[in-house]
Amino acid sequence: MKRKDFIKSLAVVPAMGTSLKALSGIARHFPESPLMPVLFVGHGNPMNAITENEITRGWRQMAKGLEPTAVLCVSAHWETKGSYVTMSSAPRTIHDFGGFPKELFEVQYPAPGAPELAREVISSVKNRSVQEDHDWGLDHGTWSVLIKMFPEANVPVFQLSLDTQLSPKEHYQLAQELQGLRRKGVLIVGSGNIVHNLRAAKWDSNEPYDWALDFDEQVKSYIQQGTHDLLQRSEQLSPEARLAIPTPEHYLPLLYALALQQKDEPVSFFNETIEMGSMAMRSFVIGGNA
Repeated sequence: MKRKDFIKSLAVVPAMGTSLKALSGIARHFPESPLMPVLFVGHGNPMNAITENEITRGWRQMAKGLEPTAVLCVSAHWETKGSYVTMSSAPRTIHDFGGFPKELFEVQYPAPGAPELAREVISSVKNRSVQEDHDWGLDHGTWSVLIKMFPEANVPVFQLSLDTQLSPKEHYQLAQELQGLRRKGVLIVGSGNIVHNLRAAKWDSNEPYDWALDFDEQVKSYIQQGTHDLLQRSEQLSPEARLAIPTPEHYLPLLYALALQQKDEPVSFFNETIEMGSMAMRSFVIGGNA
């Protein structure tokens, strides 16, 4: 099957692990927490924005119990030299991909921005400089997920970039300084993929590679154990790491979510599946009595 045929058919393996019924139960507990939960989402194929499947239903179900004041997204698709936060009051929808149907390029997600909260990010981060950005909008790592979670686009959204000059440990430390935003009702979302290897992608099959399954499960185990220090040294986790994370940008948003986990805060996984053999869709929520 050709790539263009694949994105038309989008044969998706049903999500393993937490069911939609169970997700509904998790979502009902969100209001009981004084802190806004934190999400990590495996965003995968941008066609999810205009497709209904088990993955998108998982996103939608998870959002049902959430009423954030705003969403701060750390997306794999905004890399910069230095750290930047978007200041636009009306961020544009960025179609940062190619080779997809016209229908996908016509999608707009007109959520308002959150410049005041963006300034709080700048003032909250003490150990390094975060600068204002007045050009970037919402890339597909953000809007292709939020269009399912908050389809009315009525929740303000802003983004924090991935500084390519930082080590994984430094990304983790930066994220820890964003904890105060949770108390103000900001939903912080890391959007990437634990396993992301497009060179190895199977365009005609979702059967996962053994190395993809093994690495995904290993990361899950470390998350459950709370061993974040090891997850900041992903290349040392296993021989599979080089295949699972050939480049770091889709893995790093995971660290932003984990850095915000407080002691004894629960983690609940959903969308526990692998697409195209080499793209882990595993997602999780931290907090909210998960």
